[in-house]
Amino acid sequence: MNEIVRGKNRIDFWLLGLTYGLLLVGLLAIYDATPIAALRNFGDKLYFFKNQLTWIGIGTVALTFFSFFDYHKLIKHSSLFLGATVVLLFVVLIPHIGTQIYGARRWINIGSFNFQPSEVAKLSLAFYSTAIMVKLQDFKIKLFDMIIVYFLPVIVVVGLVTIEPDLGTALILLAIAAAVYFVGRAPIWHFLISIPFAVAAAVGSILVQPYRLTRLKSFLDPSFDPQGASYQINQILSAITAGGVFGVGIGASRAKFAFIPEVQSDAILAIIIEELGFLGALFLIILFMILIYKALGIAKEAKDAEGRILAAGMAAMIAVQSLFNFASVVALVPLTGIPLPFISYGGSSLAISLAAVGVLLNISRHTTK
Repeated sequence: MNEIVRGKNRIDFWLLGLTYGLLLVGLLAIYDATPIAALRNFGDKLYFFKNQLTWIGIGTVALTFFSFFDYHKLIKHSSLFLGATVVLLFVVLIPHIGTQIYGARRWINIGSFNFQPSEVAKLSLAFYSTAIMVKLQDFKIKLFDMIIVYFLPVIVVVGLVTIEPDLGTALILLAIAAAVYFVGRAPIWHFLISIPFAVAAAVGSILVQPYRLTRLKSFLDPSFDPQGASYQINQILSAITAGGVFGVGIGASRAKFAFIPEVQSDAILAIIIEELGFLGALFLIILFMILIYKALGIAKEAKDAEGRILAAGMAAMIAVQSLFNFASVVALVPLTGIPLPFISYGGSSLAISLAAVGVLLNISRHTTK
């Protein structure tokens, strides 16, 4: 009993320190990379930096809440959480309610505050999926039951996010659902049956949106439309090439002078690599690897199935999002707009990533070691 009490009072300072270390790197990168774009678009060279500080504050509140509010209670009410998220995902598609930017309708504005329901979906789907797998673990899991209570809700959430359109976040949601499914020890053949349908849906989503097909062509052939679809990835690769092994030096980036579109978001890593070189990128990769290793360790040491499965979902969220961002900036996968957790500019994404760390801290506190 005393061991459990000590566990509940324990805070994983390594996980917390790594998280805020990455946040500091992100703040410095945004401060360095965005003044030109911020001054041109908003008349304030510190616009992105100030907003990022604000969202770190909001995210810290979320981290604190999810660190101390018993995750078992959140899992118990996960159906309501997911239901509210689905409503928000429908609402964001309604004109004059959902805000449309660059052809995508992903944001809901409340005064000067805006957020992305698709980011909230990452948490709600993780909690709901965990609840289902925990309930079914003591029973012989039938395919029909899995389709109704697991696969169908996942399809609804992923489908709504894809319609926005936000294929990058849809992929993260699928990764979370898959991680929870496997850690929950469900029959693998159920999952294998779903793969052809998932592939068909992915191909269909590309064909029905011309810009996705164009982006795929630019990925396969960087010389395709160099002033259009291939412009961003070509500029990113030029910045990375210029960085070399040791980088051009902090503050000496040329790509940040309006050469890379939306440099503050999914392309911020290119500026970091240009200025700090391969060694800087390697250091950042190591930090993420340690963070993900800590998250997987929390999943392994969790005292119950709820903690083990939920922690795996949180680890998958951070790991897959990081992997996709790193892979996209070096042209291993097409650019999908997935931000780098804790580093890229972005309010809702940053707050949800910090909330995920809060969930991991919560599960860690409930271990008996």
